[in-house]
Amino acid sequence: MSTDTWDMPGTILVGKSATFERLTLSLGNRHGLVTGATGTGKTVTLQKLAEGFSNAGVPVIAADVKGDLAGIAMAGDGRAALTQRAAAIGIPYEPDRFPTVFWDVFGQQGHPIRATIAEMGPLLVARLLELNAVQEGVLNVAFKVADEQGLLLLDLKDLRSMLQYISEHAAELTKSYGNVAPATIGTIQRQLLVLEAQGATSFLGEPALDIMDFIATDRDGRGIVNILAADKLVRSPRLYATFLLWFLSELFQQLPEVGDPEKPKLVFFFDEAHLLFDNAPKSLMDAIEQVVRLIRSKGVGVYFVTQNPLDVPDTVLGQLSNRVQHALRAFTPRDQRAVKAAADTFRQNPAFDTASVITQLAVGEALVSMLQKDGTPEIVQRSLIAPPASRVGPITPAERQAIIDNGPITGKYDTAIDRDSAFEMLKARAEGRAASVAPGSGQPSSPQANVPQAGAPQAASQGGGLLGEVGGALGRLWNSGASSRGRLSTGQMVMRSALQSMARSVGTQVAREIIRGVLGGIQK
Repeated sequence: MSTDTWDMPGTILVGKSATFERLTLSLGNRHGLVTGATGTGKTVTLQKLAEGFSNAGVPVIAADVKGDLAGIAMAGDGRAALTQRAAAIGIPYEPDRFPTVFWDVFGQQGHPIRATIAEMGPLLVARLLELNAVQEGVLNVAFKVADEQGLLLLDLKDLRSMLQYISEHAAELTKSYGNVAPATIGTIQRQLLVLEAQGATSFLGEPALDIMDFIATDRDGRGIVNILAADKLVRSPRLYATFLLWFLSELFQQLPEVGDPEKPKLVFFFDEAHLLFDNAPKSLMDAIEQVVRLIRSKGVGVYFVTQNPLDVPDTVLGQLSNRVQHALRAFTPRDQRAVKAAADTFRQNPAFDTASVITQLAVGEALVSMLQKDGTPEIVQRSLIAPPASRVGPITPAERQAIIDNGPITGKYDTAIDRDSAFEMLKARAEGRAASVAPGSGQPSSPQANVPQAGAPQAASQGGGLLGEVGGALGRLWNSGASSRGRLSTGQMVMRSALQSMARSVGTQVAREIIRGVLGGIQK
């Protein structure tokens, strides 16, 4: 009796050739590649893989460039083409929907994603602005002076104000930090304008994203599918680079080393990856190469979905082990090179000529080669790809909004917070009101500035104005009260997010410990 079943534990069904083709979950962090010409079914393959990871309890992040990945949030409609393909493969077709959270850097088609300038740090900001060594040195001076004077750098206007400040005080700062040339500062300011013109104002600010909100499961243990609206984002390559560099860096820094787990902790899909590589600055290319090489040990799988293998740099392509190749057309010399390149990357099957088959595949067919349990690639097989259980195609704006309004993080990031920071403090100084600002806090001095409200835990005496701000905010959070079910209200979620962002931005250990301890008590 055959033991070849479509629902074998520890695997994700991909399709069927003579036997069922599966991706082994324990090798899901070895990365992957899905390629094929437009209209051959590669996005549907991505959706099928995302469903499989979600069912296995693995959270997914997918950049949705065309808007059609959003259908994973809705049950499939049972259209004839899908049910017929399921019957041809010999599997049941059961419509299903998957737990989905929509995100959008611009805050239009999902929950906003934000990071602070302080979180990103001078090195990352310098790479994003493509600064040379001299310009990067001046940017480091701006961050250093901001730290020394207790000026929080949260958004673009904070950084711009800080650059203006060191320009006005260049003569005295040069004595301590070396030459701070106004011309160099002007160049950095112009680079900031480029970033701002692409929409970075929406991304840089508070409340800053807690990266762990992307690594979650629902009440049934299925991995959350995080859909990033990228149709507008990919038209702003500098901003796209900003987001990806920060996000990948945060993942790499925050996740522990896990080696080769039984299943990935997180899987990241880049749909239409050629748009990313075509417009990416060298700093992003270097970061992607580094992350793809190293992040596997963190339990994260990265999957690129694009038109042909030539779209992906060789340094990245060599790291992508699980592969699905849909049809390519060999109409031009470049197309012919792409077909040959795709064929050469597979472990050859003596039963057919790989290069010839690539040009003959029908819609929904693909060449599949996954890693075997011993880590070696399988012999490539011509397979019929299994149909997704969720809707294939976009959803309506009303459907999207209903999911956003009823999601697990609704209210946490949706309202922007503009605290007093470097911009406001420097403006106050310029207007002769510096004496009314508490040092380091960015808040006006008052008798209650450093006193927690009634019932709130007492902050430690260390940290000065920072802890005054933390104490006051904690008091407001503490007194706002939890709901009858013990869950945080929308106001509490916003405040908690702001406090976490505050701790990350300032970076002082004492503030982190106080916030971590108190928030842990509230959640319990």
